[in-house]
Amino acid sequence: MAKPNVIALSPTTNPDSETLDRVFFALSDPVRRDILGRLDAGDLLVSEIAAGFSISLQAVSRHIHVLVRAGLVRQARTGRISRCSLDAGPIADVALWINRYSKYWQAQFDTLAQHLIALDVEAAEPAPLKSD
Repeated sequence: MAKPNVIALSPTTNPDSETLDRVFFALSDPVRRDILGRLDAGDLLVSEIAAGFSISLQAVSRHIHVLVRAGLVRQARTGRISRCSLDAGPIADVALWINRYSKYWQAQFDTLAQHLIALDVEAAEPAPLKSD
């Protein structure tokens, strides 16, 4: 059974531009995102990863290589057998970097919340009685 990946978060984490580029590039492809999703359940052999795709083992290996270069996957080789494991640390670093910009969308969420509260208040008020 694979042990869960522990991510060390640091408020001072500021990934450099090359790291951001590698991680965003790695995440830009649906096959690579799917590989990460499969590795989230635990370590897998490259052949086990490739079995779930309709592309060649060589193509899957190239995708894994991109993930390794981005620091998202660790690969351990024993002879011809290659085992892969997820390293979510770079994703956490990128998430912290993205979160610096949350102030731009947080104001929109606050405005939406105020609007929804106003709608709830209007709906809760009794309708005025009509007199003929």
